[in-house]
Amino acid sequence: MSYTDLKSIKISVRNLVEFIMKSGDLDNSVGKRDPDAMQEGSRLHRKIQRRMGSEYQPEVALRVTVPVSREDIDFELIIEGRADGIITNIEPPKKKNPPSEEHPSLEENHPLEEHYQEEENHPLEEHPTKEEHPPLEDETEGNIHVVIDEIKCVYADISQITEMIPVHRAQALCYAYIYAKERGLDSIGIQITYCHIETEAVRILSEELKFEEVSNWFQNLINEYCKWAAWQIKWMESRNESIKQIDFPFEYRPGQRDLVTGVYRTIIRDKKLYIEAPTGVGKTISTVFPAVKAMGEGFVSKIFYLTAKTITRTVAEDTYQLLLERGLSMKLVTITAKDKICILDKPNCNPAACERAKGHYDRVNDAVFELLTSESRISRELIEQYAKKHCVCPFEMCLDVTLWADGIICDYNYAFDPNVYLRRFFENDKKQDYVFLIDEAHNLVDRAREMYSATLYKQDFLTVKGIIKEKSKAMVKRLEACNEVMLRLKRGCDEIEVLQDVNDLVLPLLRLMSEYEEFFKENGDFEGREVVSQLFFDLRNFLAIHDILGEDYLIYSDYDERGEFRVKLLCMDPARNLLTCLNKGRSAILFSATLLPITYYKEQLGGSEEDYAIYAPSPFDISKRLLMIAKDVSTKYTRRGQEEYERIVSYIEGFVNAKVGNYFVFFPSYQMLQQIALLSEGRVPNILLQKTSMGELEKEEFLAAFEENPTSTKVGYCVMGGIFSEGIDLKNDRLIGAVIVGTGLPQVGNERELFRGYYDDRSGTGFDHAYLYPGINKVLQSAGRVIRTVEDKGAILLLDERFLNSQYKNLFPREWEQYDIVNQERMQELLEDFWSKD
Repeated sequence: MSYTDLKSIKISVRNLVEFIMKSGDLDNSVGKRDPDAMQEGSRLHRKIQRRMGSEYQPEVALRVTVPVSREDIDFELIIEGRADGIITNIEPPKKKNPPSEEHPSLEENHPLEEHYQEEENHPLEEHPTKEEHPPLEDETEGNIHVVIDEIKCVYADISQITEMIPVHRAQALCYAYIYAKERGLDSIGIQITYCHIETEAVRILSEELKFEEVSNWFQNLINEYCKWAAWQIKWMESRNESIKQIDFPFEYRPGQRDLVTGVYRTIIRDKKLYIEAPTGVGKTISTVFPAVKAMGEGFVSKIFYLTAKTITRTVAEDTYQLLLERGLSMKLVTITAKDKICILDKPNCNPAACERAKGHYDRVNDAVFELLTSESRISRELIEQYAKKHCVCPFEMCLDVTLWADGIICDYNYAFDPNVYLRRFFENDKKQDYVFLIDEAHNLVDRAREMYSATLYKQDFLTVKGIIKEKSKAMVKRLEACNEVMLRLKRGCDEIEVLQDVNDLVLPLLRLMSEYEEFFKENGDFEGREVVSQLFFDLRNFLAIHDILGEDYLIYSDYDERGEFRVKLLCMDPARNLLTCLNKGRSAILFSATLLPITYYKEQLGGSEEDYAIYAPSPFDISKRLLMIAKDVSTKYTRRGQEEYERIVSYIEGFVNAKVGNYFVFFPSYQMLQQIALLSEGRVPNILLQKTSMGELEKEEFLAAFEENPTSTKVGYCVMGGIFSEGIDLKNDRLIGAVIVGTGLPQVGNERELFRGYYDDRSGTGFDHAYLYPGINKVLQSAGRVIRTVEDKGAILLLDERFLNSQYKNLFPREWEQYDIVNQERMQELLEDFWSKD
């Protein structure tokens, strides 16, 4: 929900009914999902609307304002949404027809626009014209009537849906109340149009109600919600009063006041802002503070702080905490990943596996209300504490708390990923007063491409077939049909093949998805269920992405590093999909220490010419940083060899021996890291190697070795673009130098070459998009580990002569305008002079 002023609460119909009416068990197992599969059925949804006839008005926006007096306050509750369809000029039946026990065959077709008083199964493709449908015997002639239609596309067998699912009925009833009240109707009909995604068969369940019935039902719903709304009104008044009292918590650094002002103005003007802000500018407080101020002025209803990594989430939490300690009142919550907060060793959300899943929805609202009315800063520990007290799932409870939180700190996925986004906030295209603060925004380009891409492996169909072959002949048949199409595609693919479409594959996939529903109904737990379930999720994602394909996609088939054949829907440009998400909020602030070239990131991240971009000046004393570029080293593939590697080791040896301290050396690949490490033995002291896969504990142990006030030199050999090249905050003398070996260019591969060709065709900048920009970003991020505070002092050495080419130098940040070109002898002289000035 959101608010328009302190005396108005706004909530969508869907959020209202789902919040109040949810009940029963938490069960996220495959085959027991929400029957509303709109993500997969959006195309079908539109198709149904087009076929409903001239009396059917699709996508009707409805809104009602309900005056409320509760707990000594008067306010308005604004409820709004969009009905799938409204049917008019239809004679209603004289009596209400209950669902029949007999289901007509698919041949007994009736036009959708005239058939709503009995449930029917019929495919969409076979509608007779209106004239071919004789009047029903019990119709009343001449009366104009209205029916509210809700369309729900499902994979489940619609012949088994014998009554309206309560939450679907509630949505229709809300729209019926709003429409009937607005037009003074004495009665109104509702219908739920259930459509099977694979067969496109339709079953319509209908109900005729007097307005008095609908009104009484609606008032009961509102009464249940009003205790929450009254609390929200009182809380907002308290929160906004606290916001007015807080000031910026620091003395402004040079340029920081302009940055804060720019963020605030961007928010109130409904724009996007792209900020290149070097480390030390204070970009977190410079974005959070003005967003909070805009909330206090009524421009913002919710602040989403979106991050790519856990450590940046911690920085956001610390920043909010700083403001809380100075008197700010806000409900803040961080979404912790399910696998980290789950009480089980491995999440298994169903009543059979978890005691808290049984009856979860019967208890969770009480848990959330007690937490909200008792606590202020909603930490992970508090979520766990109240979830345990009320015996509910902590992850699902946390998601429910976000409905009432003023600030939400979470991963990019919860706003942008079509599989896991927070539907309660982003379920439709209606714009809300949300602000997105997107930290480390350079990461969002590749993350978004990944979110909006989908892959299927041929082998997975055969693997699942082997697991379930004795359990379901129908399932085996569906798997074999998919495998046959994949086999045809494989025979036409030598190394990589760009495909015009995969339409031949889509229908077998839809049929397999439908069979999955039945399979899991009939089969409980069995060995290999996880593998079988994973293919289901892969299919669902593939079909969802297929539904949004456009010119910003390429479809191709190839073989992975294991030789496994795959088909991929590859998002080449994520801007359109990201913009769809960003447009659901008021404003977005995208910031990073490495957002160069900023025109590239604006283009990739949904920016327009109307949006703003600023460069925040660095507050660091340039004399405290030494930047050197070696003119006689190259990491080009044609130059790699023993002689070049020996030269690299000599540079590293001289660099780290100039002063006792902690250093990182970043390499373009694990392979080079290992080769240089062997040559470094006996020459470079105390080397710690980054491993190809490191757990959280191993990562912490690695970083802990780089202590303050070191008495001996330690050197970490790491990979550019890896876990130690960004998001690592080794302040003061925990890290005093970094060597960057190479330009960071990604390895040549099928996808990189597809990107190169795609952007060559579009703008002639294929190399830049596919290689140069991602590479220089890795370099800047790695180098950015050295100086973290205004007191830090450090040296940076770039080991590749290509950095002296204009195409690289033009991408240097402003604070890199001063650098020294060196050979080994000159490097030693500069280091000696630099460190002697301590």
